[in-house]
Amino acid sequence: MPALPYPIARLIDAALVGELSVVGSQGGPITYPMVPLLWGDRIFLTSSVLDSSKVTHIRANPRVSFSITDMDAMGSYVGRVTIQCDARVADDDLTAGWERLLDNWSRKDKAAVALLRSRLAHPLIFERVLIELTPRKTWLWPDGRTDRQPQVSVAAEVAR
Repeated sequence: MPALPYPIARLIDAALVGELSVVGSQGGPITYPMVPLLWGDRIFLTSSVLDSSKVTHIRANPRVSFSITDMDAMGSYVGRVTIQCDARVADDDLTAGWERLLDNWSRKDKAAVALLRSRLAHPLIFERVLIELTPRKTWLWPDGRTDRQPQVSVAAEVAR
């Protein structure tokens, strides 16, 4: 998918929280609330190395789903979306690799800057992996009504 359709990108950018669903070790879904950070045509999430269970699951099976369903967490925007993705964990720079997303993160969570200032007091909080999601297929309910048919988009390389 060269770029996410504008209404979906807008929802991701506005959402304070979304749900990352991974495949657990027993084969069932496990869902984690996460702050989505949009950068280009990718969705980024960060995870503390202190809670690596989601990272372990992603490494075992990188096929994940990301949803934005809480319309209260999107301000004035309306809609719901579910996105099938391929996930990649980037842990090559745990202390600073995620900093390129700090502007996006601090727009959503004002506490991120305050936490960054206290980095020396809480060093493990800032040892973070990046989870990069590459969208493959999306289901969008532009009015948020999931009792109606969604608008479906498929990545170009999947559609061929």
